[in-house]
Amino acid sequence: MTTIDLDTKTPLAVGPAIPVASRTVPAVPRRIAHYRALGSGDTWRISLCAAICLCALWWAATHFGWIKPLFLPSPEKTIQAFVAAMQGETQGDIALYEHILTSVTRVLVAFVLAVVIGVPLGIAMGTSRLVRGIADPLIEFYRPLPPLAYLPLIVIWLGIDESAKIALIFLACLAPLAMAAKAGVRSVPAEQINAAFSLGASRWQVVRLVVLPASLPEILTGMRIAIGFGWTTLVAAEMVAATKGVGQMVLNASNFLRTDIVIMGIILIGILAYLFDLLMRRAETALTPWKGKM
Repeated sequence: MTTIDLDTKTPLAVGPAIPVASRTVPAVPRRIAHYRALGSGDTWRISLCAAICLCALWWAATHFGWIKPLFLPSPEKTIQAFVAAMQGETQGDIALYEHILTSVTRVLVAFVLAVVIGVPLGIAMGTSRLVRGIADPLIEFYRPLPPLAYLPLIVIWLGIDESAKIALIFLACLAPLAMAAKAGVRSVPAEQINAAFSLGASRWQVVRLVVLPASLPEILTGMRIAIGFGWTTLVAAEMVAATKGVGQMVLNASNFLRTDIVIMGIILIGILAYLFDLLMRRAETALTPWKGKM
């Protein structure tokens, strides 16, 4: 049996007719297409294969002499450097876990301070013309500057203790957080805000019950970007008279041409940053389950 498309006047092939109460209706087509968002699906298999291929290329480049060991040590040498660092066999005789703990503490303290200050500032910039006029030019001015550009000024102002290192990472995290929060507020549909006001909500209630939940996905994305900036700024922050920290360990090893420790430190920073990003993804999924489904 065939049916006619009323728009194009062309026959449509369907399944066999099913008799229902002395009349026949066309059956549901045998094949129904299932659509999903572009790029969706698990990627861990692809990522695992890419990592294995990269490690195999690294092994081949070092074992066949394509690259000199001074420029790229072998994976075995890098693992040996990691084991030796765990036992404290580095410059200063400091165990690797102490370097990791120090760096993680600096990044977390600076990140939490940036969240506490940057998110309310961004929301205020999105809801108040006065605050946006004052804060937006300042953030837009320093946001493109590399941390090394204002590092000497921070050292002059705060000295060479922990406050200078935390302040440098804090400034790196503050700008993306504030800009993401402002963008999230500006993306809230005006209909939702007007509906809340028409129901008698106050300005504070609109911000707390409408604006903040609607802008939460943007804020969480900004938090992921900000903590990534924090880790990229870590090495620059630990240049300031630091005795502990993964960045300090890498810089100190480069002075002695210990490329194995440098590579090991770079991989370690990347792994730590990736673990933090995974935690932020889990938090984003738990706090905004509706994201991407509306």
